[in-house]
Amino acid sequence: MSQSPQDETAKTAGRAVKNVSEAREELHALVKLAEGSDARSTVIRNRGVRALLAPLDHFPAARRPDANGLPTHSLGSAQKELGDLIALAAQGYPQVLRRYATPVAVLLPLDGPITSTPSDPAATDAATAGGAVNTQPTPTRERGRRLATLGDAIGDVLATGSAAGLSFGLAGLDDATGGLHPGRLVLVAAEPQVGGSLIGLAATRTALARGARVLYAASGPSSADITRRIIAAEAGGDYARLKTGALTPHEQEVVERLRHAPLLIDDGSDLTAEAIADTAPLADSLALVVVDRLQRARNPRLPLSGEHLPEASQILRELARTQQVPVIAVLDTDDPAIVNLLDADVILTLTTAPGQQTTTVTVAERDLGIIASASLRPDLAHARFLDITPAPAETTTAEAGSGLPDRMGTAADRELADAALPFTSGAVKGLAAEAAHLLAALRAALAGGRVKDLDELHAQLKVMAAAGVRTPDSAEGRRLAAALHAYNAAAPAAATTQPPAEASASDTPLVGADTTAEGEGDEDAARDDDDGLVPGDEEEEPEGAVFPGLKILKDAVARSKMHPIPVIRTEDREGGPWPLISEDMSGEPKWVHPDVTSTRVPHIRDNGKRVRRDKFDVPASFGNGLMCLIDRNGSYPSACSAVPLAPNKLLHTGPLTTFDKSQAGIYLIDIPKWNFPGMPHPLGQLIDRTDDQGRVWVTTPHIKQLERLHRDGHLTQPVAIHDSWTGRANESLFKPFYTAAREARTDLVQVGGESYAAYKTRVSIALRLLWPKRQEQRSPFWRPDWRMSMVAEASVRHWMAAFKAVQEGHTLIALRKVDAAIFWTPDQTPPDTYRIGTGFGEVKAKFLEAGEFIPEGDD
Repeated sequence: MSQSPQDETAKTAGRAVKNVSEAREELHALVKLAEGSDARSTVIRNRGVRALLAPLDHFPAARRPDANGLPTHSLGSAQKELGDLIALAAQGYPQVLRRYATPVAVLLPLDGPITSTPSDPAATDAATAGGAVNTQPTPTRERGRRLATLGDAIGDVLATGSAAGLSFGLAGLDDATGGLHPGRLVLVAAEPQVGGSLIGLAATRTALARGARVLYAASGPSSADITRRIIAAEAGGDYARLKTGALTPHEQEVVERLRHAPLLIDDGSDLTAEAIADTAPLADSLALVVVDRLQRARNPRLPLSGEHLPEASQILRELARTQQVPVIAVLDTDDPAIVNLLDADVILTLTTAPGQQTTTVTVAERDLGIIASASLRPDLAHARFLDITPAPAETTTAEAGSGLPDRMGTAADRELADAALPFTSGAVKGLAAEAAHLLAALRAALAGGRVKDLDELHAQLKVMAAAGVRTPDSAEGRRLAAALHAYNAAAPAAATTQPPAEASASDTPLVGADTTAEGEGDEDAARDDDDGLVPGDEEEEPEGAVFPGLKILKDAVARSKMHPIPVIRTEDREGGPWPLISEDMSGEPKWVHPDVTSTRVPHIRDNGKRVRRDKFDVPASFGNGLMCLIDRNGSYPSACSAVPLAPNKLLHTGPLTTFDKSQAGIYLIDIPKWNFPGMPHPLGQLIDRTDDQGRVWVTTPHIKQLERLHRDGHLTQPVAIHDSWTGRANESLFKPFYTAAREARTDLVQVGGESYAAYKTRVSIALRLLWPKRQEQRSPFWRPDWRMSMVAEASVRHWMAAFKAVQEGHTLIALRKVDAAIFWTPDQTPPDTYRIGTGFGEVKAKFLEAGEFIPEGDD
């Protein structure tokens, strides 16, 4: 019986409708919509049949697909086979979609009943035609979750203990850890050449000696490397010599003994955490999994590296729990900022002091902090560690965490570093990533004797301590809170006993000289790879956050009808337009009027940090007046209101005779001549970044600016485009972010305090994540063209606002960055071309006498 138009409308009311091609491209986003607190379904059409991509609540049996006999599909395979899955679902056979091992959504029939019969009767009763749910199944004693009494748990603990027959094979380490336990992820964190892999090998050798099956996932070393190391360690042979294939009679006996050992090695170059998790259940009687290794730096040939590490760690931790085996993962760094992201159950941090023949292993547990330490003797020639006197089992957290030289820093420095150790080591969670990163830097500076770094850190730590840091309500959290309070009560002294030298007259630089002093906090001097981000910034804000900027930006991109590509594949980043994009493309001005003398003078901020500031001497020919400092509000989020971007790929479109407004991207142009007095060049600092032919790559906002200036008669020649990479333009991709940021600012700017500061931080983090610079920084985006177009749009708007004021007769002294302008005004009245206020597009105005230094901006 055919459906009436009314039936059709009723079925799809309030639901998005996609064809199968659209749904395939957007499947991850559609599943996200089905997962949220305001979960939404999507109707998917394919060749005349329809299915409903629905939340699991629509069909509770999908939460336990294996128990109920339902087919499951990973999101990757579902994308490839979506047409077939739609057909099966439309026939009444539900198809469960899972992310790794977790069900996340279900495909249900939209036009007919469910004909499959799950083994769970209550779940079948809950489903009706169209995937609707009449009632939730009533839990019964048989179907409820398994609850253990304390007596049951005590019996299990006493009966099992550590994994049967498994240990690290090193008495000191086994005493410190209690051995290897099933269901736990053990992270071995060590810098290269310290021997982190040898811990995994020691556990492997011990398991094999007792006949236990081991899966060794080698992402880095090859199966031949693993085999030689095991032979060398077992036989006490020379590892280097084994590479030649020459074996002594004793080594040949060891090889024969190992030939039938139950060791499974996977050293494929495409080894992923998902592959390990899929393979492990197929190995009968598996007792141990070793992953060697997770690599901090991104390697396009190795999936277990770079930004993939936190997700890989979650998968390995889930593998340990579901298979009830210990999983050892070796990490090639002991950087706390990286370790903190991986959320392991047990963390073994290996350190070797210079000139020492002892490796210290610090043992930390996720919920307890540092519990003990052990000392091992490296025997790298034979690819193994050897036991020495084990560390006392009763080692306290403070004892394990000390070892900082007494001569470095102050007592407050050392106490703060020791109190922070459980958090910076990753053993205890609950501290903001920014705070953990700064405290880890403090400990590294103290331990390494880096006086200069410690001096720089004092001011930052003082600001953090004064602002207040939220710490967990635990013994570790309370100790850290007390240390921060003590740190705030008294400003720390310099790292050494020598007082800081006073600034002398010679510290004032000559006009035009390079004024960036080494070690001083000049905000204008930034490294190319310094994006201001720290690990953890890529995580979406929790419910109730003051401003969930990253979530808003991700949603804006996901909902675009142009199907944007938020992440350029790592293998594509070395070619095409991407190496051509740099921070220079922002075109930010750094201009001072040629008749004004500018110098950089030393200044100490309220927090004690030594910086340099601009001082302008205005000639008498300018007449009487004051310097009017203009500070634009929210330049970057304001630019998001209509920044021209190419949401999809950039294609090589070569030389262009004219600029096409329907396209956006990057363009290679000649520097146009600019002769307007009293205004910097429209391209700002870009004019100093040309190639040997006087050309420079720019983004669309600057092309549009130059086109407008030529149209208005300020440029004599049209823009000549010698090369280009472009795609279809869109000016509204970031508009939802702009709208939300504007509304939040309107409310929070009046509130001020921590709420407003948190809002500004989240806005900045979201926009910086468009182009993370460091390989280890994860992000839902990697679009340098989007980031630089947004910054260029802010720069262009800043320049145009100043240009309008100059055209009206106002005198511009300086134009800097994307928000700071300085005018010479005869009275305390800012240029009438600016609007004074707190909203986006409005400005704050301050007035200073000529010769006073320019304070830093406060927004």
